[in-house]
Amino acid sequence: MFHWTHDAQSKLEQKLFSHIADAGFPCVGAKSALARGTLKVLACNRIDSAWDDVRIHDHLLRFAQSYRADPALFQSFAVVFEGPAGLDETAFERALWERVQSLSDKDVWRGQDYDARVSPDPGNPHFSLSFGGEAFFIVGLHPQASRPARRFEKPCLVFNLHDQFERLREAGKYEGLREKILVRDDRLAGSRNPMLARHGEASEARQYSGRAVDDAWRAPFNYRGGAE
Repeated sequence: MFHWTHDAQSKLEQKLFSHIADAGFPCVGAKSALARGTLKVLACNRIDSAWDDVRIHDHLLRFAQSYRADPALFQSFAVVFEGPAGLDETAFERALWERVQSLSDKDVWRGQDYDARVSPDPGNPHFSLSFGGEAFFIVGLHPQASRPARRFEKPCLVFNLHDQFERLREAGKYEGLREKILVRDDRLAGSRNPMLARHGEASEARQYSGRAVDDAWRAPFNYRGGAE
């Protein structure tokens, strides 16, 4: 529906590519997607505005459809926003969930089914988001992140396919990949990220923004589709 290109598309795309290619960046999955040319990037205006939400959702639907047609491993979709750069961790988290709620509402509006392999309840340990019938895990990056691995000069949301994690588990490769990321994160930050948990152990919603939260924290998300 919305096929126009943001004026900063090339600039923001290259910024993210350079950031991931840096030797210190810990996520080997993102590095694999970059090396294979399967990291798709969409440049947008502001993470604290709904201006680009329909456009983002369009791209999520196309990304989900493309993955089902060619389910190669290490595909990711990243949305890089021009700003604002001054959001602290709490403000970034709030903006992230505002975008998530808006995108989920558009998924319902467009008649998309929730991926039956995951739960739409953010308090459930099997929770994942769903767009275009595919479950997604989000990694938020922004300039004010306390964890170095989540620090990037622009606000960014990286959508990773839940199905890929399950396929890696089935192939016996998930734990090795996870350990490599944790070791690299430890080397970068001096400690392992305490918020990381395996799917099914704790809700992944706690990990999206990168902010450390306590046990009382609840994701500000409500799936507004039919009962799942």
